[in-house]
Amino acid sequence: MNHGARRSALEAVAVVETASIARGFVALDALVKKAAVTVARAAPVSPGKFVLIFGGDVEATRESHQAALEAAGSGLVDELFLPGAHPSLLPAIDAAVAHAPGEAIGIVEMSTVAAAVLAADAALKAVDVAVLRMHLAVGVGGKGWFTLAGALADVEAALGAVKAAAREDRVVAIELIAQPHGEIRGFLA
Repeated sequence: MNHGARRSALEAVAVVETASIARGFVALDALVKKAAVTVARAAPVSPGKFVLIFGGDVEATRESHQAALEAAGSGLVDELFLPGAHPSLLPAIDAAVAHAPGEAIGIVEMSTVAAAVLAADAALKAVDVAVLRMHLAVGVGGKGWFTLAGALADVEAALGAVKAAAREDRVVAIELIAQPHGEIRGFLA
């Protein structure tokens, strides 16, 4: 496990969600034994699932992702392998994002962490928007949600990119708030 690598320099990101906490630890062991990757998150989440988020160079991440999938077996809930992740994605996952002004806010809620990470990457790559907040799994029944800010047309386009990239059965809600009141901005960031 490579804790020393700069997360912002990761070329690929992977997510593996298991239905069992115990199986999640087995998948964690398998993926770190397979290749040198940086584990950004490895934790049990409600309702008794386990979430792994990791990355590194594309080939190492691909190998570790495959090892984690094999270890997860029939306990796999969802997964994602994302080569060429947007550079702003990992800071958002790590909750290291700054306040970003914008005339509109988009709110995206997905049923799994992997689906939320993929949706955020699609939004960031589509247009010039910023992730204000990303909340993954903890305290929300294993779901993932995030908020985006930017010009109204850009946020609309980003939400369109999310709809195009997401599996329909993973979308819980996609909402747009044009010109949000200043009082609510702090709740969304």
